[in-house]
Order: sequence, then C-alpha cells, then structure tokens
Amino acid sequence: MAALGWLTPRRRSATARSVLAGEASAEAARKSSQELEELAHDAGPDVPDREPEFPVLGDDRAAAFFDLDNTVMQGAALFHFGRGLYKRKFFETRDLARFAWQQAWFRLAGVEDPEHMQDARDSALSIVKGHRVAELMSIGEEIYDEYMAERIWPGTRALAQAHLDAGQRVWLVTAAPVEIATVIARRLGLTGALGTVAESVDGVYTGKLVGEPLHGPAKAEAVRALATAEGLDLSRCAAYSDSHNDIPMLSLVGHPYAINPDAKLRKHARAFEWRLRDYRTARKAAKVGIPAAAGVGAVAGGTAAAIALHRRRR
Repeated sequence: MAALGWLTPRRRSATARSVLAGEASAEAARKSSQELEELAHDAGPDVPDREPEFPVLGDDRAAAFFDLDNTVMQGAALFHFGRGLYKRKFFETRDLARFAWQQAWFRLAGVEDPEHMQDARDSALSIVKGHRVAELMSIGEEIYDEYMAERIWPGTRALAQAHLDAGQRVWLVTAAPVEIATVIARRLGLTGALGTVAESVDGVYTGKLVGEPLHGPAKAEAVRALATAEGLDLSRCAAYSDSHNDIPMLSLVGHPYAINPDAKLRKHARAFEWRLRDYRTARKAAKVGIPAAAGVGAVAGGTAAAIALHRRRR
C-alpha cells in the first residue's frame, strides 16, 4: 500500500503485486462494462438536473477516470457497504464501531489513512469469506439506495456526465471491492469500474485478494492496463481524485484534476498547474476550465461513538 508520504509519481516503481492487482482489476472492469452497456438500453442513467458546459471534445481514444471516495461520493464506499452488511447481520456491533471510527477519521482528517484502510479491508474480507459473489452484488444494489445515492457529489457527477455527453467512456477507479464499484458505476450510468479484486472460486469468496488493494501505484497500473486493452491514448484522457495517494494515476493522463483535494494534493496540483475544484467549500476553481455544477455537497455524519450509541438505542 502506498505510504502517506507519497508525493511524486516516478520515485517508486510499482511492485509485482501492484501490477497484478491493476491487471486483475482491468480484466474485471472490461468484463463488467459489457454488461453495463446492455443494461443501459433497458434503463437510462439517473443524470443530474443541470448539466454544465464542459470543454471536452468527442474522442473515441479518450476516457475519464474518477476516484470514488470523497471525489465522487462523500465518505468511504467500504464504510457504507459495511453499514449495509451490519444491518443484514453479517457481523456484530463491535465491528460496526470499528468501521465507524475509521469513517470518522476519514471525514475529519480528509485523507486516507493506510492502517485504517487496511484494517477495514481485512475486516471486509473476513466478513464476505464463504459468501457468493452474486449475493454480494445483489446486496450492493440495496446498499447503494440505502446509504450511497444521497452522498454523490453533484459537482463531480456533472463532470462525469460531461464526458459521457461528449461520447467518452468514464470509469470509476477505487480501492473498494470491484463488485460494489461496478454497482455504483452502473447506477450513475458510467462505463464501468476498476476496483480491488477479491479472489473467488466457483463464485464463492475465499477471503483473499488478487494482488493487493487497488490503491496508490496499483490504481495507476489498472488504468494503464485498461488503456492498453481498450486502445486509449492516456495523453488525451482525464483523471480526477481528492487524494495525493492518487498522484501516480493523475500523472498518467494528459488532463489531471484535483477534486476536493487533501493538502498534499492541493500543493502538488498548484505546483504542476493542474485544475482544482473543491465542492466541500464552494471555492472557485484555481484554473479556468471546470464549470460550477448544480449543488454543493456537505460532509455529513458523526463520530464512532454517536453511531454506536444510535445502534444501541434501536
């Protein structure tokens, strides 16, 4: 996993596990995108009420890659998924409290803490071990409606829609499980998703990962692998993220954007004249080119203690 001190994209090469994770995620994303295209004919995407003008040219060799947590959606997808599994009695209250503490840290610090994220992923893997992939996909649909739909940043969603309207493909790129990421991508009308691939045998989770979590350098490897397979020109592509951990991915493309950036990414973006947009505070973009979007999201939620207390009272 990438350390919090990561600042420049080329000082550290991807490990073999990063490459494996990236290639596995790209393969899973390509398989799921065909299904998403078929489903799109049956039900159109839920698009924003207002779609801003955006300077994106139609180009079949261009695509856009969006980080998920705190870029497209407020908070961490894995936490919201954990809440949904708790509601369905996949695990106990003490596990929920741990998830809640990790989410509270994520919201207050505004950055991804590697130890917290690793603990959350280890917990999730132990929880889903022995369950069928199809079961988790079905539950993911329900959890999206319960906890995630109202937490999508309208501004970032509008940016993704602008790429789609220009005829470009749009992919989520996240450390969240690829199954959950695929559900979110489909519900937003996106092309598909790159996510962490959990090992399964005969459709049943083993409790292990393929490679490593799709984080830091692994995200860049996934984007690189997908671009090669899909015939994309990365110099024409765009990428969006809030975290300095994603500088390797952002540096791959010709059009990097910092969305709701943490302090290190904001500093890096200014140094390299990347475009910025912060939907948390309604700040103006640091460089002309990103439009104002309909609505400004607000970070919601509370502390672990408040969530645990709420659960005990029910």
